This record gives sequence, structure tokens and C-alpha cells, in this order.
Amino acid sequence: MASIPNPVDNENPNKNDTNPNNTNTIPIFISTESLHAILSHQTLINHLQSSLPAASSSLQTPIRQSYSVSHSSSLLLMPSWSSSPSLPYVGVELVTYFPQNSALNLPGVHGSYVLFSSVTGQTLASMDGTVFTLYRTSCVSGLASKILARNDSETLVMIGAGALAPHLIKAHLSARPSLRRVIIWNRTIEKARKLAEEMSENAGFVGVCFESNECLEEIVGLGDIVSCAMNSETPVVKGERLKAGAHLDLVGSFKHSMMEWDDEAIRRGRVFVDNEAALVEAGELVGAFERRVIEKGDIGGNLVELIKGEKVGRRSSEEITVFKSVGILAAQLVYETYIGKQ
Repeated sequence: MASIPNPVDNENPNKNDTNPNNTNTIPIFISTESLHAILSHQTLINHLQSSLPAASSSLQTPIRQSYSVSHSSSLLLMPSWSSSPSLPYVGVELVTYFPQNSALNLPGVHGSYVLFSSVTGQTLASMDGTVFTLYRTSCVSGLASKILARNDSETLVMIGAGALAPHLIKAHLSARPSLRRVIIWNRTIEKARKLAEEMSENAGFVGVCFESNECLEEIVGLGDIVSCAMNSETPVVKGERLKAGAHLDLVGSFKHSMMEWDDEAIRRGRVFVDNEAALVEAGELVGAFERRVIEKGDIGGNLVELIKGEKVGRRSSEEITVFKSVGILAAQLVYETYIGKQ
């Protein structure tokens, strides 16, 4: 892990520490460069796996607030806080979703994350929420594939080539070292080709082949793990194409009108979620409940229950598993690691 330059004088009595009770705490800004230095997908996956079970009972994560600021654009507010003395934080993520930005060659999602002390209410830190979200979202998916995907998974199909796609690819490869082939599809095939080339040159995964393919229906059936990040208003892929034993990772939809996969994928698979919010936010699930494709009681469990072993994950090599995520708090690792390096 790269070191972070220390901008704080060692003799400064106001120097931050990891104790949010410190009344001399000075708010810090954690830059994009620092986030990349602090985080790796493997590190964050391990952190989530080890910390979520203990933290889950004290975490409060209300349903995110979503506001339409135009016909296609949204503002999302995502608060979370803990009542545990060992996790004394309040966090708020602010995210804008502007899908039309692709025409401007800009990311469609931008965000900021603000961390407060739950003891004093003081502002502790703010950070690049865009990069933070990319790491967090992808690593939650990686952790789920570590638990739910087959141990002999060899092929990852990545549907979408936006900003989240390379992070999802790295997270799944970190979680499942058996993967040897990554196939990328995007509506604009040139973006898929470009991402495959970039991953081949810079991803750092020895022995993994990265390629693009313009025929989506052809490649879905090849995936041992199929990860989808499309923010689509209509189903992109048909569930009947999934191979037996596949693990389906859905991360793109965050409101009722969005739907990446059709009902058949939900019907064929055994569904798990990162937390209960997915049951009322994710378009695939909300629609499936309304159409009686599945009932809420059919959900196999959430991520914490899987980590603790309270719920059984994959039951056979032929079973299709589906994981739907909407977001989990992970800022503690970033903040405490940054402060520890000062």
C-alpha cells in the first residue's frame, strides 16, 4: 500500500487521532489520490467480511432518499450511523446521477461523502464520494461472489463498461482467483473494447484474459459470474440465458423504474441482498414482488447473515444465485487508515 504524505506537523497539538471524542479534531479532506493509496479491492473485501457481522447490530441505514432534479437526473441522499462505541460515526453520502453525461464524455455519477462523530456531532472528514462509491459497491459485490459463486468459476461476464465496471472486474477477480477469462459487453462496443485493452495492460492480474464481445445473448451463457451495472430502465438480459450454476451480480438499479434483468432471472435464481433496503429500492425485486414472481419470504438472506453462517448460501453446483446490492457503509476503514498514517 502506498504511503500518504503527512501534511500535519508532529508537534501540532490539534493533530487528528482516531478518537472522535477529541474536541480538537480538525476536519480533513481525503482526496482521490489518497483513496487510491488507502484502498485496494482485496483489502476492502476483507474489511467488510470481518467488520460487518460485529457492526450490523448497531448500524442504522434508512432507505435512501431519491429526488428527480430533471426528467432523467437524480439526487440521492444516503445516511448511515452507528450506536456502538467501537464504531462512533455518522456518514452521509451525496450522489448525483446524470446519465446524459455520456454525451459529454463525463461520468454519469458524481458524489461526496461526509463523516461525522456520533459522539460530538463534529465533522471528521469529507472525501471523494465518486471514487469511494466505486470501491464500496464493487467490493460488496466481490464479497458476495466470494460467498455465493462456485469455487471453480473461470469466466466473468461484465455487462456495462462505465466507471464502475473496472472496479467490479477487479473486485470479482480479487474474490475469486480461479477466474481466468473476463468478457465485457457494452451498448457501445468501442467502450467495451477500450476497457478490455486497459484491463489487459494495467489490471495486474497474471493469467487472466480480457476481451470484448458485441453479442450479449451469446456471452451471458458463458458466465460463471455475470455482473451487471447498466442503470437500465428496461431489462437488458434474459434470465433464460444464464447457465446452470451461475452467480448473477446486480448493481446498476437503484430505483423502481430501473431493471437490468427480466423476471426469469429472478425466478430461476435464489436471491440474496446486501441489506433489507434492496427489498424496497431495487427495481428487479420490487417489480418481481408486485408481479408475484417471488415473495419476500423467498429471499435467501442478506450479506451479514451469509457471513455469519446464519443463512445457507449456494446449495449445489447447479444452483443459480442472484445478489442485489444497494450500498453498505465502509467509510470507517478509509478514515481510520488515513488518520493512522498521519
